[in-house]
Amino acid sequence: MTASPAEDPGLSAGDAAQRLQQDGYNELPTTERRSFLRILLEVMRQPMFMLLIGGGAVYLLLGDRVEAIMLLLFASLSVTITLVQESRSEKVLEALRNLASPRAMVIRDGRRFHVAGREVVRGDLIVVAEGDRVAADAQLLTVQDLTLDESLLTGESVPVRKVAGDADPGAAVALPRDDALLRPGGDDLPCLFAGTLVVRGNGLARVHATGVHSEMGRIGRALRSIETEQPRLHQQMSRFIRNFALVGAVAGVLTVLLFGLLRGSWLEALLGGIALGMSLLPEEFPLVMAVFMAMGAWRISRARVLTRRASAIEALGATTVLCTDKTGTLTENRMTVVALVGVADPWHDTTQDPVDGHARGILDAAWQATPRQPTDPMDIAIHALVRSESGSAPASSTPARPVLHSYGLRPELLAMANVVEAGPDGAAAAFAKGAPEAIATLCGLSADKRAAVRIQVEALAAAGSRVLAVARTAPLEPALLRALPDSIAGLPFEYLGLVAFADPLRVNVPAAVAECRSAGIRVVMITGDYPATACAIGLQAGLDVDGVISGDDLDGLSDAELAERVKTVHIFARIRPEQKLRIVQSLKAGGEIVAMTGDGVNDAPALKAAHIGIAMGGRGTDVAREASAIVLLDDDFGSIVKTIRLGRRIYDNLRKAIEYIVAVHIPIAGLALLPLALGLPLILTPIHIAFLEMVIDPACSVVLEAEEEEDDVMKRPPRDPESSILMPNRIAWAITQGCIVFALLAGVLISAARMGVVEADLRALVFTSLVLMNMGLILVNRSFSASIVRAFLRPNRSLWILLGGVSALLAVSVFWPPARALFHFGQPHWDDFGVALGVGVLSLLGLEALKARWFRGAATGSPVATLRTG
Repeated sequence: MTASPAEDPGLSAGDAAQRLQQDGYNELPTTERRSFLRILLEVMRQPMFMLLIGGGAVYLLLGDRVEAIMLLLFASLSVTITLVQESRSEKVLEALRNLASPRAMVIRDGRRFHVAGREVVRGDLIVVAEGDRVAADAQLLTVQDLTLDESLLTGESVPVRKVAGDADPGAAVALPRDDALLRPGGDDLPCLFAGTLVVRGNGLARVHATGVHSEMGRIGRALRSIETEQPRLHQQMSRFIRNFALVGAVAGVLTVLLFGLLRGSWLEALLGGIALGMSLLPEEFPLVMAVFMAMGAWRISRARVLTRRASAIEALGATTVLCTDKTGTLTENRMTVVALVGVADPWHDTTQDPVDGHARGILDAAWQATPRQPTDPMDIAIHALVRSESGSAPASSTPARPVLHSYGLRPELLAMANVVEAGPDGAAAAFAKGAPEAIATLCGLSADKRAAVRIQVEALAAAGSRVLAVARTAPLEPALLRALPDSIAGLPFEYLGLVAFADPLRVNVPAAVAECRSAGIRVVMITGDYPATACAIGLQAGLDVDGVISGDDLDGLSDAELAERVKTVHIFARIRPEQKLRIVQSLKAGGEIVAMTGDGVNDAPALKAAHIGIAMGGRGTDVAREASAIVLLDDDFGSIVKTIRLGRRIYDNLRKAIEYIVAVHIPIAGLALLPLALGLPLILTPIHIAFLEMVIDPACSVVLEAEEEEDDVMKRPPRDPESSILMPNRIAWAITQGCIVFALLAGVLISAARMGVVEADLRALVFTSLVLMNMGLILVNRSFSASIVRAFLRPNRSLWILLGGVSALLAVSVFWPPARALFHFGQPHWDDFGVALGVGVLSLLGLEALKARWFRGAATGSPVATLRTG
């Protein structure tokens, strides 16, 4: 928005960039970010890396330097892959942290716009408004009813009123005129401190200290950070990893003891134990969790939604009720004035006729009651109509007539007013606009006039219009002007009429609401607008409009009565922000999983109370953003539905990855143990398992993460939030896959051994079969229910890159003599390759056939498996 000529243009973009380079970002030191070195040290402490190093040491003791070097190279490759994935995830999270950080409105080059709070520099002009968290220490230049919560610094919970140029913050003063926004600074100007919260009003200030140089930085206190929940998913995975690792460690130790005691070769026993430990070690799980959460947040951000808490991704698929406001979320928040209505005058359609007569007086009063730099969509609409009607402003007053005093919106009286200089002789008048019932009270309308106004409002609201009433005073007496009252209720207002605004429904809302309904999610509209307006928009959106509850109705309901009503009511109108908390608590008490949208300071308790708080990024306050789990960058209801769909997809794909990891480790562990039990030579050594890990890691963390959503992802009911991601029927399916693959491999191993196949050829045959069957497991686990043909047609570039790379490496290891020697493979035989390919195809087709029966049985309630949720 362009600044007015009277407004200081602020720093230039070049000066701001130079000061940012000189002083650094406006932030305090933090330990949250993980450096490259820290990630490297964490990776090098992982058990898999230690086992690879241990295997290399054993090969050195056996005198096999080539295998020792190769294991060390595999260890380095494992570290590199993990580093790339972790660093990528960390960069994604860092970018999202920066986007989700508090914002500041600055004036630079004569323009007002939002920047990240960390980009504010010394000398910036910042505009602070209700709900903002002050970005840096600054001197206050102008105020309008400004009150701040400084408890973060002082511990004092009572809000502090700020008055520009007055040493006594409690004194009553006349605020500066709009044409004197920037006075020369002085030591008597009060300070705003970084991290404090604007409770009410607005102001303009010049930054004098940022980052570590601010008051907060000087005393060494950090900004309050968002409390991050430990998601249930992480707790479940931690227990699973611990149990899995314990089993692997015990099995590895027993293998070493049995092999050493029975065969007398302790170094080979140690190799066998290391191989078994590597085959059972769940080292993929932490990587999968880190990558899925980071990449999931990134994918959600591409839908113009920021994820501020990892627990939100987990909760999205369980949402049963989506509470949304109306303006700007269901509608476009693009207001236009469509009608001006007096008490006895007919409606004046502003879209058809020029504004004149009494309608001109209503429009003039509405314009005078708005800020001179409008930001609210309704104020912008009024300014736009005034410009279109007269070129600049109504003839009765011009922008040169300054605002002497402003009264902000208060919860107890939903109206605002400006006291405006009305002539060169110092005369002034007040103009007010607000909710019709508030203006009616302000003007002291009789019961008959109130009823007439109510009929007009109902008629306008039934057409889906938002309605404001306007009023004005006669020229104020000089005595009253010298000592203006604290509240507009002390001014003698006269009622003028109504202003009706149209705010069209977003075109994607009906489809999004229908999608929510098919997904078992109930959409509830909670708005401060008039009930008839809410119902009109609700009908257009596809909501059930029966049984609307208003704010007054809500106050008259007991908790038990409300708990019963919220089960069926879809529209709450004329709701005050503090009432939203009660609605959310009532829904939660009924067992619902609640997602809640909000944008104001008073919405923060409800946002925190909801399972998923959703803040408006465009018009929302910093306080609302901090209280929320996710932030909508475009304030669009359709983005919320996209986010729920993505949340379900992420959860589904995480299950697929876990099932694949469990399935693939069973045949690997079996092949590490079976030769010991049958007295056969070792088939898998650490170098073979290291090769397999190079396939498993990207398969579970990249390929399956990138899978598209299931066809029924938004046609199934929300999952039970108490259900584990490791559901018994899903784990049973994973174990079944692994056991089938192992059974086929065991058959190949035993049959070939009985036929007298030499050790090197036997190892090549079994290993090739295992790799091909592993590729089949990846294809099987791409989808819960899609056929193999459809799975092949599903786009996933990462999959084909991986399968192509694995095929090439397998061919090199089998056909290139140096690689054959390294892996202890014999001369390749085409009939052996045919056997390996045959069992690979057999396992793939068999598992696909079983998958179809398994999940068809789940859907029909067969005891084979229970219906999946999620």
